[in-house]
Amino acid sequence: MSSILLKNVRAVDDKLDRQCDILIDNGIIKEIGDSIDFQADSEFDCTGLTAMPGLFDMHVHFRDPGFTYKEDIITGAAAALHGGFTGVACMPNTNPVTDNPETVNYIIEKGKYTGVKIYPVASITEGLKGETLSNYPILKKAGAIAVSDDGRPVESRAMLRDGMQAAEKSGLLTISHCEDLEIIGNGKMNKGKVSEELGVPGMDRLSEDSITEREILTARETGCRIHIAHVSTKGSTDIIRQYKKAGVKVTCETCPHYFMMTDEMLRTRDADYRMNPPLREEDDRLAIIDGICDGTIDCIVTDHAPHSKEEKSDFLSAPNGVVGLETSLAAVLTGLYHTGKITLNKVAEIMSVNPRKILGIPEVNISVGMNAEITLIDTEKEWNVNPEEFRSKASNSAFKNMTLKGKTVGVISDGKMQFFER
Repeated sequence: MSSILLKNVRAVDDKLDRQCDILIDNGIIKEIGDSIDFQADSEFDCTGLTAMPGLFDMHVHFRDPGFTYKEDIITGAAAALHGGFTGVACMPNTNPVTDNPETVNYIIEKGKYTGVKIYPVASITEGLKGETLSNYPILKKAGAIAVSDDGRPVESRAMLRDGMQAAEKSGLLTISHCEDLEIIGNGKMNKGKVSEELGVPGMDRLSEDSITEREILTARETGCRIHIAHVSTKGSTDIIRQYKKAGVKVTCETCPHYFMMTDEMLRTRDADYRMNPPLREEDDRLAIIDGICDGTIDCIVTDHAPHSKEEKSDFLSAPNGVVGLETSLAAVLTGLYHTGKITLNKVAEIMSVNPRKILGIPEVNISVGMNAEITLIDTEKEWNVNPEEFRSKASNSAFKNMTLKGKTVGVISDGKMQFFER
């Protein structure tokens, strides 16, 4: 490892906001101050840039093992890095499912030298079948950070309850994909005016809201923690707010597309705007923003879900999911920071601090003695989203062709500047 000096940078975390120089030596922040005089191995002029603790996305799908034609750990990590992320948590709907220590070890080992810390999320039930609980102590020992059957719900409340209690004993967080499959049926998009006009089967909000409340009530009854994935509705946001105030151990996340877009995008009949949960209506979009601003929603994730162009070519038959790692920060800056809804301190909180705190991962901030995981951002840089330029294998982006304001221009991790592109 070598020394790095960042000159004239704005340093921001959830508590800090100051103009300074930052000296990093052997991967550790050694000094923060004005006009640091040190002959570093590498010096970077960061005038006009913001240094933030390395971003963390606690909900991604890298499709590896088993579906590497969509994405793999190497390309997924490259997409993460160029989006500003120094850590991610990978969901278990791989092939084989991440329900065994061998798959957990494979994911960790393959990600070791990517510049991104990759944490496997194991499945709540073996094979994601909802029938038998996975072996949590063995999975925890192998390196799993949480459990989830993401991609589908745990249909049995008794199975969910037992899983939550077993996970809690093993020190693992339970992450729930809230969806009632009977209510959803063959729905393809949000059930509402647009779905009716298009003649496309709809996905009722009740599906998400009812299971969100079921999970939180189970958490209340057991005293266990529950994390609600990809919140998309006003109803779920209100439910989570209510139970948080009552002291239930519930946390949650949302994605940029839920506060930036509505189901009006589906009028194009473009499958790149189809994901699960789906884009909702304007009341839901505004409720998600309110939930972020008042702290009901703890963090912003991408639910990065790569698919091939062929798979996404037909509107009705395409699988759900969109990529998001390379646009997430820019969307947050564009939709929330530049509109005056949140501060840069809040951006750091919801995209770096809170995800690690929820998962029990060591804190990352900008302070002397801390491991240097730093994302360098040009908050004013405007750019047009061209998926063909993504590091991801996939291009199924809901933000394609949009102009966003704010971009990652550099990342420091593993003791080195991984890239620097002003």
